[in-house]
Amino acid sequence: MRRPALRRTPGARAPLLLTVPALLAVAFLMLPLVGILARTSWGELGDHLTADATTEALRLSLLVSLWALGLSLLLGVPLAWLLARVPFPGKAFVRSLVLLPMVLPPTVGGVALLLAFGRRGLLGPWLEDTFGITLPFHTSGAVVAATFVAMPFLVISLEGALGGLRPRYEETAASLGASPVRVFLTVTLPMVAPGLIAGAALTWARALGEFGATITFAGNLPGTTQTLPLQVYLLLQDSPEAATSVSLLLLAIAMIVLIALRGRWTGTPGDHRDPAHRAAGRPEEPAGTAPDPLPEPSALPPDPRPSEPWPLHADVTGFTRLALDAGPGTTIAVVGPNGAGKTTLLRALLGLTPRAHAVLRLGDRDVTALPPHRRGVAWVPQDGALFPHLSALANTAYGLRAHGVPRAEARREAQDWLDRLGVGHLAHRRTDRLSGGQAQRVALARALAARPRLLLLDEPLAALDQTTRARVRHTLRGHLARFGGVCLIVTHDPVEAVSLADRVLVLEDGRVLQDEPPAEVTRHPRSPWVARMLGRNAWPGTTTADGLAPEGGGRLVAAEPLPAGAPALAVIGPEAVSVHRERPTGSPRNVWPGTVREITAVGSRLRLLITSAEAPDLVAEVTPESAAELGLTDGSAVWTSVKATEATVVPL
Repeated sequence: MRRPALRRTPGARAPLLLTVPALLAVAFLMLPLVGILARTSWGELGDHLTADATTEALRLSLLVSLWALGLSLLLGVPLAWLLARVPFPGKAFVRSLVLLPMVLPPTVGGVALLLAFGRRGLLGPWLEDTFGITLPFHTSGAVVAATFVAMPFLVISLEGALGGLRPRYEETAASLGASPVRVFLTVTLPMVAPGLIAGAALTWARALGEFGATITFAGNLPGTTQTLPLQVYLLLQDSPEAATSVSLLLLAIAMIVLIALRGRWTGTPGDHRDPAHRAAGRPEEPAGTAPDPLPEPSALPPDPRPSEPWPLHADVTGFTRLALDAGPGTTIAVVGPNGAGKTTLLRALLGLTPRAHAVLRLGDRDVTALPPHRRGVAWVPQDGALFPHLSALANTAYGLRAHGVPRAEARREAQDWLDRLGVGHLAHRRTDRLSGGQAQRVALARALAARPRLLLLDEPLAALDQTTRARVRHTLRGHLARFGGVCLIVTHDPVEAVSLADRVLVLEDGRVLQDEPPAEVTRHPRSPWVARMLGRNAWPGTTTADGLAPEGGGRLVAAEPLPAGAPALAVIGPEAVSVHRERPTGSPRNVWPGTVREITAVGSRLRLLITSAEAPDLVAEVTPESAAELGLTDGSAVWTSVKATEATVVPL
């Protein structure tokens, strides 16, 4: 696919004061290269490059640079991971040590190596007496010198790639049962492969061209330490034309490496975004295709491995503080405003956050002290966190493989789960070619296939459109009914909370405000946020003898008032609010004047936001016919009324 040409903003021109110095800089960098090309004896190029001394130096350079690359990978990859992922004292100092060889004059680096590993250095005598190893003036010394100056390129490049990789992929892999080493080898390294390859290429090229540290530490011995750059140095004295030809060879190698990298290390714009960001632009369903069929839960075959019953007991302390008990097969919806502690609760149960600690028991087993990959707690993040380097089938089989299931059996069971969720025909498709709904079902299949004892879903349907969300919710409900463990679903959707959950856990500032069945929470919400989530008017205030004194001022009369003087919440359904153009007469005991500030369509009805100086903001719901009959528009002066029997006051 051809990339679209970049379009310049009409009328945009580079300022002359910037253009001229920039062109001078390009010329300054280009002229030395042009000098090599202009002074190369093209007719004698073959003879110069095939001379015995040159081929021997080239062979030695390749040997030294490849060994230096191997040592850099062996030592630099763990160091880059440590710098990117682990906080520890002195981290800034260690990073400075990594950068030091890049800014240190190479000859100074050679002197430092000589004082450290030379025969009279700090470690040189010990290495020679104990292992018989002498580094100076030996090929191994050239390898050490090249590694010293080249390894920082690998560490810095890989650290940047690791820093740009969101930890949720590794955390999700751990929740599926993968050990830290397995996560690193099967998730982390494949996902940072471009950065690793770029760093390795730069490291090899830098080691191939190393001169100063090598000649200072290892000397310039033909066939032993005389690499190609050192050969150029000697040829400049005896045969400048041959030196130019060999320099051209090194220049060509360096340019090939940089062109092959195509800016991956230097930051040239490209599609190196997080896979989840690339997925954000996917359509919910591929254009021109019908939605994937979802099997009815009643028509599904039995689970090939029925879940054992795993009741849950958790005591969570820290930012989120609660005690949670649930029997096998229970689904709990966790709701609350942003910052209430919902995600912190899930991460505490996973053992992934210092903000909260969970004493967790699943069945008869206390898993508190176990690392995440041994807890049996599977997590589905909001975006699914599918591994982009694996197919849908390999993603689904990942947890099974992490638990030691043979590959063939794991793939069969993974295919069964994909079939059960209606995406079996996509098993071999790359995850970046899945629609949002398809990806969410694959992520759910992956979690269920891992045979968890506790299932955590963090807004699993939030990214889907309404149609896809309803279909996936219907299928999910059928599978949760067969799940033998406990499932916690973080959601902001009241339909999900009511249709999927047996209980609704309401959090605010890390505390439990309510933990009751959905019907009770719907009838008597104890949180203004939950009441508004359910589409109700919610007025916090203080109880009075006949109702409530709202915090925003005014007075509300309720048919069943609570004892006076206590904090409480008045809940009024928008359908219970009557709207009039004149002050109503008759039985309503709550009447306020107001002004229509906003009109929005909700399904087949209209919602009016009405402000008043005598009461808090009120949302009313009317039919389009009623709105037309009353002549309602933004700014219309109206009267609102609520019967005392329609106002519910609940304690806070």
